[in-house]
Order: sequence, then structure tokens, then C-alpha cells
Amino acid sequence: MDFVELILTPKLDGVCLHDHTNAAIEGRLCITGHHLLLSSSRQENSQELWLMHKNIDFVEKKPFLVQNNVVGGIITLKCKDLRIISLRIKLAKDFFNVASSLEALSTLNKPESEYPFFYRPMYTILEDGYTMFRPELEFSKLISSVSGANNCGNAESCYNTSAVSPVSPNGHDNTDGSCEWRITHINKDFKICPSYGSILVVPKTITDEQISQSAAFRDGGRFPVLSYRHENGAALLRCAQPLSVQGIKRCRADEAILNVVLGRSKKGFIVDTWGKGKSNTETDQHYSQWKKVNRSIGNVSSPSAILDSFAKLIEACNDVKCSPDKWLSRLENSNWLSLVLSSLNAACVVAQCLDQEGSPVLVHGAKGLDSTLIVTSLVQIILNPDCRTVRGIQALIEREWIQAGHPFASRHRYSCYTPSQNRQKSSGATFVLFLDCIHQLYKQFPCSFEFSTQLLILLFEHSYFSQYGTFLCDSEKERHELQLQSRTTSFWSYLNRPEVLKNFLNPLYEPNPSVIWPSVAPISLELWSDLYLRWIVDQKNTEWTAVQIQELITNEKELRTKAIKLRKQAIEMANEVINMLKSNK
Repeated sequence: MDFVELILTPKLDGVCLHDHTNAAIEGRLCITGHHLLLSSSRQENSQELWLMHKNIDFVEKKPFLVQNNVVGGIITLKCKDLRIISLRIKLAKDFFNVASSLEALSTLNKPESEYPFFYRPMYTILEDGYTMFRPELEFSKLISSVSGANNCGNAESCYNTSAVSPVSPNGHDNTDGSCEWRITHINKDFKICPSYGSILVVPKTITDEQISQSAAFRDGGRFPVLSYRHENGAALLRCAQPLSVQGIKRCRADEAILNVVLGRSKKGFIVDTWGKGKSNTETDQHYSQWKKVNRSIGNVSSPSAILDSFAKLIEACNDVKCSPDKWLSRLENSNWLSLVLSSLNAACVVAQCLDQEGSPVLVHGAKGLDSTLIVTSLVQIILNPDCRTVRGIQALIEREWIQAGHPFASRHRYSCYTPSQNRQKSSGATFVLFLDCIHQLYKQFPCSFEFSTQLLILLFEHSYFSQYGTFLCDSEKERHELQLQSRTTSFWSYLNRPEVLKNFLNPLYEPNPSVIWPSVAPISLELWSDLYLRWIVDQKNTEWTAVQIQELITNEKELRTKAIKLRKQAIEMANEVINMLKSNK
């Protein structure tokens, strides 16, 4: 794409910048195809502003009028990383040119024109992030745990996509030691379900024809697929709600999938995350062994409602002049922490069904692209200690969000600063809500996570704007069409470089193999000030505390090492004394 047509004023001197520090910096403004740069030649040691256009959420213009004539003005850039930056421009023509260019460049809706397709890393890529978490490898971990539980002994046999184990007359697979799941490529051309990936895990006794029929019964073709297999064998599945089609009240193939998953269990649970009366659900008559549980994620009717709540939260956080009582009232009225509480509550209910009841659970809500993914992801963090490691959280996001078809491009095209009337209905803040829930878990179990909350903030930023291609597009289908893997660099390739990753490790981490059961009492929730207030409240104390903790941990390790050496020397000396006494005798 030719960006020259959109850049009306490439360079401009005498621009005055005001940011969250309230410090004024005057310098030269440069606009490129993907970045806005401002540097001061007058002030020594001043930092450059290097802002990606994709980071700009909303451009606000305030012209200066003298006798009804515009004589420059202030352009306020409200960013997706929650910063607010003001540019003061002296001349009217430059003011309008810069504002017009930034509006056009920040709202481009063509993936090929975005920065990841132009970015080339200046470092050696040690690991290809696009192949680190391939579905075959990730699903192999799930299948292997099943193999261990069922004495399968050979996870490779589960890759057979056509072989089906014998079926007993009651429709359940015979427990003859064979694996219960298989990988299917029925969606390899994305025709069965455009939002699913090309590789999926389904019950082994279910044929591809039955999968196709189930997909036709579910919204968007999102039929039940395996999300997680608990250590006790209980399966967690996710899908979309049944379609509302007159005359179609059941699907025998869909019922067969759930019956096979039920296996020897007397009951299963269908957890609806969308809300009673808002979504279609399975009929009791045809799913008699499945108990319906409603755990809606707040009183929301669409993903955009979550973004509305997020916008109210940030508006309250940015209001530094209101009284504490009014601020707390605005925080409560935003309903954001209620959404966090509802998400954690729903995840705990599902986790209890899996861990304590040992029963399979199917989670759905509307199209299964938002609240469903929040719950299935949080369940795995609660139950599976591997998901609380650096690699584990990466694999979880790949598996449950990126490969599962969360529409990042549509949800994150706009953020909290764009007025609601200017946003598309597909906009949302679901992933932000998920990250906040992890933050709450981290605060309650600070030693159980290998990564720090700074990694969550980094994920927040790169999900909205990035030089990497990991969070681009709405689905694997779109990424495949754009040849994303060969034309961009993976965010995971950057993050897993040792010199980068060390900055996001938790110094207090102690591996915890147990399930972590969070408190879901309202008083247990904390505002994520490190993210929501980071441009408002000085973070130096937080940074200083983190450095002090790291130093204490380092000193402790050094003292432990010295203690071990001294203990070894003491034992050696004691042995020498004993040997000397024996020889004297």
C-alpha cells in the first residue's frame, strides 16, 4: 500500500508534546507509514516518542480560534495502551494535515498494510513461535494424559483420524485399553467451521459425518471439541449454542457426541455463560443425563457491552479530580469488577465439576467466541499447574484463543476511548477481562505463577498493536489466506529470547502442583492498578519494590549456596577427625 497519499505532512518542526508526566517537549514530528515519532533536539537526555499508529484508538481535535480563524490547535491522541498524549501545533494547515493523516493511518482495515508485514527482526530467532504450539503437539499432551489414565501406552495411535474403536450396543466405546480421542482434519479447508482451526480433537467413536451434522446444529458451525482433559479423566469441551431454527429441535449426531463423552459418568454438566433467556440451550428431553447450569458473565448482551464496561472503568480511573466516594461509585457503576467476579465464579463452578465430581463439562455461550473461552481458559489455570508456567500460558493462549478463533482483529480494532457510537458491534474487551482474571489469581497465589503480571501487561499491549503477527486476523482461516507464518514474525519468538524472558519472570515462584481455589468474594478483588493506573499514578515505588524483591531472592540463593558448601566442608572435616581418631587408636 502507498502510504504517501495518506501522509500530508511528513515532517513538522516546533510541535509541543504533553504526556502523562505533564512535561512539555518541543521538537520535530515525523510521520511514517506505521509510526509517529517526536524527538527534541534542544533537550539533552530527552526520550523520543515512538508511537505505532495501530496504538491510536481515537484522535481528538481542538482548534484554536482567533476572530473565527483557526490558528493551530491541540491534537489529543488517546491510545490503546491507555496513554493520553497531546500535540500542540502552531499553524492551521499543519494542524488539519497531521490530524487527517493520523486518523487515516490509525484506522486502516487492511491486514497486509499493518506493521507486522513490514517488520524484520534485527536479532536471531532461536525458536519459531508459529511452530512451538502446533495443534498436534498440544493435543498430544492431552491425549497422552488420557493414554496414561487408560493404559493406552501409545499416544501415536491417537493420531489415526480414520480408525474407530469398536462400539458397544449402548453407543459407548468399549474400555478395551484403546484411546478415547482422535484428531480430525475434517475442517482442513475451513468449510465445516470458518472460525475453528484445521486440526481438532473429537471422540474416537464419532465419525466425520456426525461431526458435520453437529456443526450444522451449532451456531457458526462450532461443534463440541475437546478443550482440556483433567488428571482424573473428566473432559472439558467447548462449543457454540444450538441454532435457533424453526422446526429443528434436536440433532442426533450432536447428542451422540455428548453421550460418548459421558462414558461411564452418570451425569454431565452443560454450563451456559451467556445468560438465561438470552441463548438457546439443549433440551432436557434429548440430553437427559446432562444438567444445565447457568453462569452468565455479567448482564451483557454482546461483546461490545464488555467494552462499554471497560470504557467506564478507564474513564473513572482517568478522573483524578473527583472525590474518593464519587470515584468508588464510578468504579462500581462501571460493572467491570462484577464481570471479573462472574468470570472467576463460572470458572470455579466448572473446575469443581471436573475435579470434585469427576464429571464431563460442556461450556458454551452464544457463538462460543468470548465468555466461553474466558471460562475454559481460567479452568485450566486453576486445575493445571502447567498453565501457570511461562510456556504453559503461551500454549493456553494459542490453544484456547488464537487457534480457537477468538476474533482479535474485530474485537481490538477499537478500544475504550473510541465513543460507543463510533465503534462496531463486533468490538470487545474479552481478552482484557481474561487477563484481569489471571491478575486476580496471581494476587491470591503470588508464588504459584512462574511469570509476573508484567507479562500480562505485555500481552495486553501486543493483542492490540504489535510488530508481530501472532494476534493478527480473526481466525486461522484468515491467517492461512494471508500466509502469516511465512510473512511475519511470531510474538512468542521474541518473548522466549532469554534476555527478554528474564524480565517477566516471577522471583517468588515456587512450583505448586496443587489446584488453586480462588476466593470469589467481592472483597477479594483488586483493581489492576499496574495496568489501569500506570499512566496516572507514579509507578516508581512499584518498580523499586520489584527490584528489592529480586535482590532479596538473589541474596537468599547465594546464601543457600554458601550454606551448602559450608555444610559439605563441615562434613568433610568431621570425617577427617573421625578417621584421625581411628588411626590414633
